[in-house]
Amino acid sequence: MIERTIFLVEDEKHIQELVKFNLEERGYKVSVFENGRDLLNECKNRVPDLFILDIMLPGIDGFEICKRLRKDVRLEKIPVIMLTAKSDEFDKVFGLEIGADDYITKPFSIRELVAIIKAIFRRTDSSESGSDEVVKAGDIIVDFARREVAKSGNILELSYKEFEILKLLMLNRGKVLSRDMILEKVWGFDYYGETRTVDVHIRHLRQKIEDDDNQPFYIETVRGIGYKFTDRKG
Repeated sequence: MIERTIFLVEDEKHIQELVKFNLEERGYKVSVFENGRDLLNECKNRVPDLFILDIMLPGIDGFEICKRLRKDVRLEKIPVIMLTAKSDEFDKVFGLEIGADDYITKPFSIRELVAIIKAIFRRTDSSESGSDEVVKAGDIIVDFARREVAKSGNILELSYKEFEILKLLMLNRGKVLSRDMILEKVWGFDYYGETRTVDVHIRHLRQKIEDDDNQPFYIETVRGIGYKFTDRKG
């Protein structure tokens, strides 16, 4: 098993100990930070395979940490799981909108957290060993091997999930994919979230690849079902 390094930022001691002990029992290497500043400073020296961020933190909160990670070219592709004591949909959606890959609501079971982590690493391994094909659609070019997306010659900054969704839609060009299918393929069959997650990522993806995201050309909504990728620019 490849040793995976996980950075956890959490200010509650019992949660720190619970998560660290159980993840290390499963072969992960876990570094714990009590605040966002310490985590961001450590990232200057080391890059983990996964971040777990509590939202409610002293000083820099989890949302702000996530924003900063997504602005750093060294860290922008590293998956982020957010821990929140709030079950409010706004917090979940906002976390996804700023670049988090997943979230889990306190109180949570370690089994649930481990399932999410395993699903993320399975998808990471799969994408790294995937196709080296370059696909073109209109003024968009996607290089699967390099995980690069260009529009009119300009490289776009896509999150891990946005890239995976675009890849899935393009490889199934013209086919209608349900939200449940996209969740299963991109998030994994053991994902605990809602189809609203897909809509949030699609909206952000459209803002990056469409000329006008209010009148999308490439990613078409199929009412009551899901989405499909079309190439009407020929």
